[in-house]
Amino acid sequence: MDDMTPKLSLKREVGLVGAVSLIGGTMIGSGIFMSPQTVLFTIGSPGASLVVWAICGLLVILVSFCYAELGTVIRESGGEYIYILRTSGPVLAFMLIFSSVLFVRPAGVAGISLSFAQYVVAPFYSDCPPPVVLVKCVAAVAIIVLATVNCLNVRFSMSVQVFFMVVKVLALGVIIIGGLVMLIQGHTENFEDSFENTNLGINSIGIAFYQGLWSYDGWNNLNYVTEELKRPEVIGSSNLYCRPKMKTGS
Repeated sequence: MDDMTPKLSLKREVGLVGAVSLIGGTMIGSGIFMSPQTVLFTIGSPGASLVVWAICGLLVILVSFCYAELGTVIRESGGEYIYILRTSGPVLAFMLIFSSVLFVRPAGVAGISLSFAQYVVAPFYSDCPPPVVLVKCVAAVAIIVLATVNCLNVRFSMSVQVFFMVVKVLALGVIIIGGLVMLIQGHTENFEDSFENTNLGINSIGIAFYQGLWSYDGWNNLNYVTEELKRPEVIGSSNLYCRPKMKTGS
């Protein structure tokens, strides 16, 4: 009778476009627009800051490949929680989710929301900094609205995610094209002695890498909704994931 009982499962409503926007739209967040100045100020030179961004990008690519492999082997939602649960047991998994739910995730969401609120209210306070209370209220409203949208309907939330991803990609495109135009016009003074005044201290390098990696954060979000993907692709040959059968008898 237990085998006949239907199991609870999530609806597979996230398609390819929604999956790409879930990763790209999250990675292209407020951190990518605010962290560059912190990286440049901390490391001290344009050349060193570009090296930091390149290394951070390479690290993110490598760990993304690892997560893609994990997502094809362990096809369950939950991200790193489910991976630690299946490989290291419930104790470590509970410690991870406990710290993530109470400290890590709320801090990250608060930082992103405050950054978003700063950009929203800035046009109304061009001559002075916006009131802190107003920024916090706008950030709180943004969190509540997005949480409500995600709770109401998966398809609608994916549509919102796709829309904002397109907007942020266009914004990045304007910045990149504008930079290239400036370079073509001969504004290359920042590349002259680009490694001068580089700070090689451990604190400076650590803070720069922290800011860079935080800007790239979001590459692991798709694995939290693995069970909601319409057609999850299996990477590589199926023989790669074959497990040896246990022998029975003597």
